[in-house]
Amino acid sequence: MKRIFLSNQWKAVKLGLASAALALFALTAQAQEQHSNANVRLGQKALLDGDFKSAAAHLEKALPTEAKDPDVQYLLGYSQFQNGDFNKAVETFKKVIALDSKNTSAYYYKAKANNNLAVTNESKLANAAKEQLLKSAIEDYTKAISISANDAKFYQNRAVAYRDLGILVGTAGTPNYNKAAATDAYNKAVADYEKVLTYDSSRKDIQTEVKKAKVYRDNLK
Repeated sequence: MKRIFLSNQWKAVKLGLASAALALFALTAQAQEQHSNANVRLGQKALLDGDFKSAAAHLEKALPTEAKDPDVQYLLGYSQFQNGDFNKAVETFKKVIALDSKNTSAYYYKAKANNNLAVTNESKLANAAKEQLLKSAIEDYTKAISISANDAKFYQNRAVAYRDLGILVGTAGTPNYNKAAATDAYNKAVADYEKVLTYDSSRKDIQTEVKKAKVYRDNLK
């Protein structure tokens, strides 16, 4: 299973991550009886059942025998992501990328995991560490775009990362406050949101995000 996202770009714009999940499970079901490793088969079945904790446990048992299989590593990273184990997911998706440098899905979920780590309310990280996580997320979305330039979800999620970076470095009184950097981040968020609108100009949610990013930018102190 080399890719989980739909090849039809327009469908990807319309259906988004829900379709990606459906594609993942369809391909997992198709491959379930084909893998020689029993733990991989059990992990695939658990994924189909939506039991991500069991899936992760079985797929971890499949390692290190399957450590060089990017598909197995990907399923493990996806399970860890769905469990909220974002640090583990990041490390697993790094392994996927090392094995398959064109795997845009791995870049996507690695970026989302880092973004989640940066903005979670439970985070005890310093602002500087959060800033690096957001910059890493932006870099990964950019890599995914360089491979698949017409996938709207990459632009949309990169816009979210830019917006979150703008909020982080644009909050007056914080140690890493930087108005110029925040302005630049908001401008790039707007540009990415507007790119999404070129695929579907009727998206009210994205139109709202463009307005909000401009307000945040214009209200920087």
